[in-house]
Amino acid sequence: MSRESSVIVGAGPAGLTAAYELGKRGMTSTVLEASDQVGGISKTVNYRGYRFDIGGHRFFSKVPLINELWHEILGEEFLLRPRISRIYYNQHFFDYPLKPMNALAGLGPLESFLIGLSYIKAKFFHIHDEKTFEQWVSNRFGYRLYSIFFKTYTEKVWGIPCHEISADWAAQRIKNLSLKQAVRNAVFGARQGMDGSTLTSLIEQFHYPRFGPGLMWERCRDLIQRQGSQTIHGVKVERVRHRQGLVDCVQGRGAAGESLEYDGGHFVSTMPLRDLVQVLDPLPPDDVLKAAQALRYRDYLTVVLVIDRESVFPDNWLYVHSPEVKLGRIQNYKNWSPYMVPDPSRTSLGLEYFLWDTDEMWTWSDERLIELGIRECAQIGLIDPRDVKDGTVVRMEKAYPVYDQVYQESVDRIRRYLETFSNLQTIGRNGLHRYNNQDHSMLTGVYAAGNILGDKRDVWSVNTEKEYHEEERATQPNAGDRLVPTCVAVSVDMADAAVEEAENAVIEGAFARIDPLALGVAVGAVSGAGIFAASAVLLLSGGPAPGPTLSLLGNYLFGFDVTWPGAVIGLFEGGLVGGAVGALAAGLRNWTLRLYAKIVQWREGRDDRRHLLDKM
Repeated sequence: MSRESSVIVGAGPAGLTAAYELGKRGMTSTVLEASDQVGGISKTVNYRGYRFDIGGHRFFSKVPLINELWHEILGEEFLLRPRISRIYYNQHFFDYPLKPMNALAGLGPLESFLIGLSYIKAKFFHIHDEKTFEQWVSNRFGYRLYSIFFKTYTEKVWGIPCHEISADWAAQRIKNLSLKQAVRNAVFGARQGMDGSTLTSLIEQFHYPRFGPGLMWERCRDLIQRQGSQTIHGVKVERVRHRQGLVDCVQGRGAAGESLEYDGGHFVSTMPLRDLVQVLDPLPPDDVLKAAQALRYRDYLTVVLVIDRESVFPDNWLYVHSPEVKLGRIQNYKNWSPYMVPDPSRTSLGLEYFLWDTDEMWTWSDERLIELGIRECAQIGLIDPRDVKDGTVVRMEKAYPVYDQVYQESVDRIRRYLETFSNLQTIGRNGLHRYNNQDHSMLTGVYAAGNILGDKRDVWSVNTEKEYHEEERATQPNAGDRLVPTCVAVSVDMADAAVEEAENAVIEGAFARIDPLALGVAVGAVSGAGIFAASAVLLLSGGPAPGPTLSLLGNYLFGFDVTWPGAVIGLFEGGLVGGAVGALAAGLRNWTLRLYAKIVQWREGRDDRRHLLDKM
């Protein structure tokens, strides 16, 4: 292979996007994939004509470039689908996002009242140093609602107690808007994207490929092949050779057990960080190996049941919060797209179980897992076991990088070491050990391709706070230049920056804190000096009874009258009273603005909080 070519490990969304972007700019790639399918966790499995996902994948992004790429690759194969989902808990189905009257009917008035009290308590006894997921959610919903609607499901997904899950996970998946951003949206209106759409996380409809998300990546693979690149299946990478800060080649084993070697000028890895570190040759220092071994990954399997019924339930998916079953979530693939089933008189359900690959259940036979799925699905009243006509099982290892209390330190150490290689980049969900959505994984692929071609983009910056809340700018090198001509994009970006700077100046001026002491001193000085000056003018003007009206201040200032001693008393007492009034006014003004800002910020983040389960 040419030393000018790139070797990309992994044919998921990140790896294939990187190869596709390189191909459009004239550089060929070799994509190595261990399995017999492309798409990674976004693949679509076909079992006797019944198609199903590894989880559900809605196609919605705040990054205009990714929306453009999706339509560029897939063309007219997108469907616009309605979103319906519910929670099963305590033998009731609750609308999700939660709706007050529906929740009240399911929980009952007493439980609803206790949830309200718990929420009020959380507002008054806020945990300021949020270190765990439990603290993060309890702060926003109250502990009682957290324990009912979040704790059990979250622990099913992650396999560890919520007090061991890092608050970083929630902070990344459910972004807290900055005060400045929240106020800007409230005062000036939400900033719109290049396509004119307002940024929002609330979507009651979403795009979905006709035959599942795997169709996207099969098309992308075909486009890459037409560009002169290749995707090789069945290659398990066993060694990444390097020397003097450069990767030389990737060595692996093919499906038939043969040894394979691929060299190139640039290398991109979507492998789990833990695996990548362990196949480096020579091995990295012990502290890096130890950091890699500390990283954990949650595994996943889905039991697919073919039901001899035209319709089972109306939802796209259900969350199963009841602790009496192992089942975590149920996908109704027919409601994602009617083309996912070959027979419209039947329905296929995906029963999702979240496991460690060391769990005994992970090694159960398909037959035993199907029996478990039928039993649990019947237990919650969704199916009659006699209606089940067929079933299969699909396992996905390392589906979710785990955000425990030590992961961040481990990732930082590994990242510092990998950055010593000048021709190696890691991208994607597992390549960054970041729980990215499909669109963010694709964006890391775009960045990596751009870096190979001379850009300087930080793939680790994708899906940080700023990236999430602001659409990707069309002026980024080699990212948005296909959206609009470069000169126009630069002008638009400069104009946006100028408007934003002006808005920031207004916000910062309006919300600048007034120092109570400073305002108190200023008001006090003016008040005291004003009383003294008024008294002095009346006394100097003479007369038998100077200033009877001004003398009324004696009712408020002890010892004051319109005499020279009284003027001095007015100077000091007026200064003290004016100082107190000024300080109080500043304090009230600051408190009122803080309260307003909190309300605005809460409203801005409300939709994300309402959709918390969607982020898991």
